Amino acid sequence: MNVLSTVKLTHAIKEQLANHFPIITFFHDLKIDEAEQLIPRADIILTYGEDLVEDHIKAATNLKWVMVASAGIEKLPFDILKERKILVTNAKGVHGIPMAEYCLAMMLQVSRQAKALIENEKQHNWDRSVKMNELYGKTVYILGTGAIGSATAKLSKAFGMNVVGMNRDGRSVEHFDTTYKKEDILLPVKDADFIISVLPSTSATKSLVNETFLNTMKSEAVFINIGRGDVVVEEHLITALENNKLKHAVLDVFEEEPLGKKHKFWDMENVTITPHLSGITDLYLPRAIDIFIRNFNHYLDGKLTDMDNNINLVQRY
Repeated sequence: MNVLSTVKLTHAIKEQLANHFPIITFFHDLKIDEAEQLIPRADIILTYGEDLVEDHIKAATNLKWVMVASAGIEKLPFDILKERKILVTNAKGVHGIPMAEYCLAMMLQVSRQAKALIENEKQHNWDRSVKMNELYGKTVYILGTGAIGSATAKLSKAFGMNVVGMNRDGRSVEHFDTTYKKEDILLPVKDADFIISVLPSTSATKSLVNETFLNTMKSEAVFINIGRGDVVVEEHLITALENNKLKHAVLDVFEEEPLGKKHKFWDMENVTITPHLSGITDLYLPRAIDIFIRNFNHYLDGKLTDMDNNINLVQRY
């Protein structure tokens, strides 16, 4: 059995895989376009999901399973995968801790005026008039109550925040004080001090954060997006920020990436930009590989239904 990995793995992880699966042949550290001769031999492809196109799947005549070492799968060639009945799993769950920490860091950054403090330090300016706010007692509204949303809710509760969530059906979720269904998405907006979107890119989530949503926010509120860029109508967000409909936006994801050098966001003082790295830490890849190893054991035992994060190729999540 052959595993083709286009994910760049550390030497320690390669040894870990070899020790767990000594009779499996692994082809490591190959870009997909450099692996033309190996693709037809691959039974399994380990990928971040952004490099595979339909022609690769057609050429992979032995392919039975694609493991995506991230949560995002929207760029996969779903039609051919569905036609071929290829098993697809992802690394959903690995982002919970790092992305929750990112959200808390960014809420603190805005509340404690980190940008102003750093600028004062650069200017050797001893200014004690910088206004500081606490997270304690504030309300955070989290769009999406899955692994990332729940981890963010848990950390937010540790800071004494009121935590409100939104999911498809309004079901109760641990660490959330209240949850709303998608149809009622606007109800908590006006009372939220922070709104965090962890939503994936689907037909149901595109453009959810639009003019109506943003105009419902209170002027001192902060919006954070760590989900997918197309959940937000960027033109509407720019207008809302320019008209002080909200205080600040922290954006890790965008409609088009990388963000163009001339994009208006770069020069807006009330915007914090990070280059889609909220979930990337030193422990990210080891967590993803742990999921792969567990799933591979189930796969070899023929227990496909026991594998974690099986993707529905029709619903695409």
